[in-house]
Amino acid sequence: MSTLVAIAYPDRDTAERVRQELIEATKEHLLRLEDAVVVECDPDGKIKLHQASSTAGVGALGGAAWGGLIGLLFLAPLFGMAIGAASGALAGKLTDTGVNDSFMRDLGAKLQPGTAALIALGSTEARDKLIERISPYGGEILQTSLDEEDEERLRAVMGQGAAVS
Repeated sequence: MSTLVAIAYPDRDTAERVRQELIEATKEHLLRLEDAVVVECDPDGKIKLHQASSTAGVGALGGAAWGGLIGLLFLAPLFGMAIGAASGALAGKLTDTGVNDSFMRDLGAKLQPGTAALIALGSTEARDKLIERISPYGGEILQTSLDEEDEERLRAVMGQGAAVS
């Protein structure tokens, strides 16, 4: 089962470094990461979502490949690739995978200007190793889908007190 964890950081750079740690942990098979988004509240108070990967880009690449193949059938592979890339990009942009964008924007609205949060969705069997890896970065736990006991343990490791109800 996947777990959602949202942690606030004093700036975007710190949140990005923690996301990189999670990506490295994925490469080391410590974590199965489904989504990791940095939500930034810029100094003007505008909320920006920094996705790890672009669904439009992935859709365009897949669409171009399929469009090229179909275009070969009609002796117009470049035209097929162009149409496929455009339709794939559109489909990718409309596809919302991972953490819900509305949830991320609502959470971002609670951040102070100039700060950021990392929202990660995934699962791990090596929770202690993962916590050990990200705890040096600090941060404030904003929200989790962990049970009460695990959330309190995470808060303790991150140097926070009990959650405010």
